[in-house]
Amino acid sequence: MRVLVAGATGAVGRRLVPLLTAAGHSVVGLTHTAAKVAVVQQLGAEPAIVDGLDRIAVHRAVQQARPEIVVHEMTALGGVDWRRFDRSLVLTNRLRTEGTDYLVAAAVAAGVRRLVAQSYCGWPYARTGGPIKHEGDLLDPSPPRALRRTLDAIRHLETAVTGAPGMVGIVLRYGAFYGPNTGILASTVLDDIRRRRFPLIGDGGGWWSFAHVDDAAAATLAAIERGAGGIYNVVDDEPAPVRVWLPALAQTIGASSPMQVPRFVARVLAGSAVVTMMTESRAGTNAKAKRELRWQPRYTSWRQGFADVMAA
Repeated sequence: MRVLVAGATGAVGRRLVPLLTAAGHSVVGLTHTAAKVAVVQQLGAEPAIVDGLDRIAVHRAVQQARPEIVVHEMTALGGVDWRRFDRSLVLTNRLRTEGTDYLVAAAVAAGVRRLVAQSYCGWPYARTGGPIKHEGDLLDPSPPRALRRTLDAIRHLETAVTGAPGMVGIVLRYGAFYGPNTGILASTVLDDIRRRRFPLIGDGGGWWSFAHVDDAAAATLAAIERGAGGIYNVVDDEPAPVRVWLPALAQTIGASSPMQVPRFVARVLAGSAVVTMMTESRAGTNAKAKRELRWQPRYTSWRQGFADVMAA
């Protein structure tokens, strides 16, 4: 099949493109900068330079590529300011709203059969009921102010993709990413943990789900080839509260145990978004993805995944 990957040089895109080509698919990889054309070529895809917020350019790229399948992995997640979460994700949220609308419209016009898009599994779920959520559970109806625009953008993307006319729309809610110098194992995060600047807030009762970027890419390939439509949590088998995974990560990298900070202090110093994620967030189950996509994460637990990445 011919596949267009928007965001081909992102965390998932870099791992997805080689999987697609190895499986015999023809791939066009979109990047927003000429500096990354060589990267797209090295990954095995035909490069196209496109600003995801340029409607005309997006339509032209999709028409020229003539794909059967479009994959939306466009984000701009570097340098998140946790205290001003929404402000630091303005570009990503525009890609989730305007960019998604442009991509959906272009895909419809080009007769694309299937559209797969990136979303997030974790804090967007409602902070009520049990700690583990499935895809049919409600998203948070009243998130902290610092998270509202981001959650609105996530809702927009999911609605636009699953409701795209004339095609199978699939949304993948990835868990918190990790990989070599990626996500929770980025050098800046690990440095904060070593310096005890990544504290355990309150009781550390927020539940998280994780996904190694290679497992996220493998699940995306499965969705491209076998997804029946709808939403899938793409996470490992071991959701865990912060009070479990954060000290374990500190131990894995040889750091001292994290300091413990009361919620009210953390709210003043770090903001409500961080406090919510660390004390109230919910995790997700991957049962649907395993059943319908016939996908199995290589790293069934973040424990082994963290250890293997750090050992490498």
